[in-house]
Amino acid sequence: MRWLALVAGTALVVLAFGAATRVMDTREGLVAEVITLLGGLAGVSLLFYAYTAGHQRATDKPSMAPNPGPEGRQRSIRDLALGAGGVGLAIVLLAGLAVSGGPLWVGLGLALLLPMIAGSVYLCIRFLRSSP
Repeated sequence: MRWLALVAGTALVVLAFGAATRVMDTREGLVAEVITLLGGLAGVSLLFYAYTAGHQRATDKPSMAPNPGPEGRQRSIRDLALGAGGVGLAIVLLAGLAVSGGPLWVGLGLALLLPMIAGSVYLCIRFLRSSP
């Protein structure tokens, strides 16, 4: 499955680059631009999947050993560092938008950065809750 995703993703990225040569100010050029954007998006998504998907074999059986819960083990300092870094980066980006774009851009930036901020805060809270 990973090889199929790798081949399909590469083919879509090549198609996107090929379609980019035909972009112009006509109706056909606009269609080529849409093909470029969507083909590139799908191709890059498939390439990410091909490189990050875990390798599973059909003969592997799930283990019956209980896994310790997230509260049962000590969290690394990496969780706190990544969480604090993410919150800090969001603050810097939103401050830059406030200075250059105004409150409307800050609202848009906050809406776009909200998943990153939530994940960063979650990492910080998870570290703090697991610390004795």
